[in-house]
Amino acid sequence: MEEEFEFGFTEDPKFSVERYEEMIRNHDQYFFDAQAFENIIDYYIEKNDPARALQVAEYAISQHPFAAVFLIKRAQLLVVANKIDEAFAALEKAAMLEASDADIYLIRGNIYEGMERFTEALENYEKALELAEETDEILLHIAYVYQNMGDYETAIKYLKLCLKQNMENQDALYELAFCYDVLDNQEESVQFYQQYIDNEPYSYAAWYNLGNAFTKLSLFEKAIDAYDYAILIKDNFASAYFNKGNALVNLEKYAEAIEVYRHTFEYEQPNADTYCAIGECYEKLEQMDEARVFYKKSVKMDPKLADAWFGIGVTLDFEERYFEALHFYKKALDLDIANADYWFAIADAEYKLGHLAEAESAYEKVVELNPIDVDAWLDYSSILYEQTRLDGAIEVMAEAIKNNPDAAELHYRMVAYMFAKGDYNEALNYLEQALTTDPEKHYILFDYLPQLQQNKVILDIINRYTR
Repeated sequence: MEEEFEFGFTEDPKFSVERYEEMIRNHDQYFFDAQAFENIIDYYIEKNDPARALQVAEYAISQHPFAAVFLIKRAQLLVVANKIDEAFAALEKAAMLEASDADIYLIRGNIYEGMERFTEALENYEKALELAEETDEILLHIAYVYQNMGDYETAIKYLKLCLKQNMENQDALYELAFCYDVLDNQEESVQFYQQYIDNEPYSYAAWYNLGNAFTKLSLFEKAIDAYDYAILIKDNFASAYFNKGNALVNLEKYAEAIEVYRHTFEYEQPNADTYCAIGECYEKLEQMDEARVFYKKSVKMDPKLADAWFGIGVTLDFEERYFEALHFYKKALDLDIANADYWFAIADAEYKLGHLAEAESAYEKVVELNPIDVDAWLDYSSILYEQTRLDGAIEVMAEAIKNNPDAAELHYRMVAYMFAKGDYNEALNYLEQALTTDPEKHYILFDYLPQLQQNKVILDIINRYTR
């Protein structure tokens, strides 16, 4: 007959685990009290060994058939194993033994949430809310459900309740920022985080989210101050350094931004995005060799980062190495085919190489993807004009004006084309429209057709608007 040993909760959890493993090795049967079993299950969960934890839960149920806690643990572990029906059954049994245990409804809510059965998820979370002593995590789950339902206003209400229960709940702080972001309500976000910081001045997450909200409002100086506080409180906060770098870039303080980006390397492994951001700063400073070094580091780390391939192209383009630049622009385009900026750069490089047909079709793509890019329309029509395809240039300009009726540059260009065609009445109509839109830009006309500076009719009309 097998000998039974009893192990109680007084001993060290590690001792319970050792005894359990010894029992399994010896094919023996020891008795453990409930607390010892809980310790053993938790040990395996922490070790990320859910299969072993489930095995212990089954064994615990056989020794303590009326302890709901093990049925609840079993249900939790069955969810991990994706055995949903068995998990529901275990929770059903647990509810018969201890209907007032909040975890039963919390786990059931989790399962329904995963199945996108949101009404049932909310019913269970609400029930858990009534029974639990600490409710911040349940409130957070309710907020997640409302987010999944697309009801961000209600999600915000529950996230605020969660933070009222537990000011330290970092997940709730970040989720709140996300909800405000989706609703594009940065002003309220700023207001909330400022109030929060009044009560909790040492919350680095709140300062960080405040910085992000200021960034989205283009208040970059204020954003930098907020990131500085976050860094002061948590000096290894790599994300705060990175976002501070981005804010400095927006203020065109590229040299400072490089220093701040480099700080992130002290606290986390260098990554492709940061290398790319540093490359961009050197590019803006026209230090193209340095820029290229960092762009290359970036693509070496992440060959799918289109912006870094594009950056290499920009540095070569700057050095008038258009043929090489084109190669890298096309690599970027392969990764992001609908990027109008990439098409624009390709169009420009093809033009500089004298490949007019290729440039033309690339410009066509730019204006299709981004019809409000005024420069692209101007360049596109120029190519046609240079090839003495005047009707084509006029057609492109008409389409451009239709998409950008307030862009004076387009109207002035159309005046030049109409004069070139000899259609003086139309030219004067467009000139009136151009001068009405922006009289200061009339010099554009003379840049394109200098001979018009001798035209008395045109000068009289311009003087009427610029006097």
